[in-house]
Amino acid sequence: MTVLQKLTASSLLLLVASACTSYYEVPIETPLQPKLEVSRFQRILVAGFLAGGSNDVDANLETARLLKSQLRNESRLDVIDAEVLDLLTIAEIEGDVVTDNTDSLGRSTQQTDDPAGDTEEEDVLSEEELENYESIFANVSYWRELGEEHQNPLIVTGSVYFTPHQRAGMISREREIYDDFGRRRVVPMRAYRDRRGFILSPKFIFIDGNTGVTLYTERHREEVLYDLAHNSPALSSYFELMDRLIPSFLGALADQSIRGTRIMLH
Repeated sequence: MTVLQKLTASSLLLLVASACTSYYEVPIETPLQPKLEVSRFQRILVAGFLAGGSNDVDANLETARLLKSQLRNESRLDVIDAEVLDLLTIAEIEGDVVTDNTDSLGRSTQQTDDPAGDTEEEDVLSEEELENYESIFANVSYWRELGEEHQNPLIVTGSVYFTPHQRAGMISREREIYDDFGRRRVVPMRAYRDRRGFILSPKFIFIDGNTGVTLYTERHREEVLYDLAHNSPALSSYFELMDRLIPSFLGALADQSIRGTRIMLH
């Protein structure tokens, strides 16, 4: 092969390589199937939630309001405008409270060490105590009767545990430094910090209003931590944590798709 032929071949290879470096992005959607078959339902009732952990946020009321709002925007089901139920009281009345120390109505008869203590704090249920009330979800006759009142909808209920949380540990930070010539560098640093925030642990339960039988259950647990100097209101943190969970909740009910892009070479 002559020198000219070699140069010509090399030029062609360069042209081919350069042509392959051009690319473009193609938008794609990947459909996701709903976790729950809801085609037979026309209406949905967000009944209410067992709530515990903190009195700073009415987790029952706020969760019901938020889910109703999201369902009106994202679901084909008609959202029933009904009063949010106080499930803790209903569980006591129905006798659906499992504890070792309860009266005839299922209410706790345990005495605190400080009878003159803060009664508001005594009313706050721990996560373990909240589980004692979850037998209400297996009360098929109660949910069937509730369904009959509202034309046999899909019923959304469950429990919500929202509580303050504090934890210490090592965290990574970025720090700007400048050398003797004024050149800027960003270096990672680790420091031991006390931080506080909140934990949100909801359980979403979907019940067939026609039969009273549980169709699907979904449990989540999220937490957020801030520096001690950061003063975040409890309600603001609650909504921040719920924002992380809403897509999964809606995904149980409706067809969704993941949007993305694919790189195509040309």
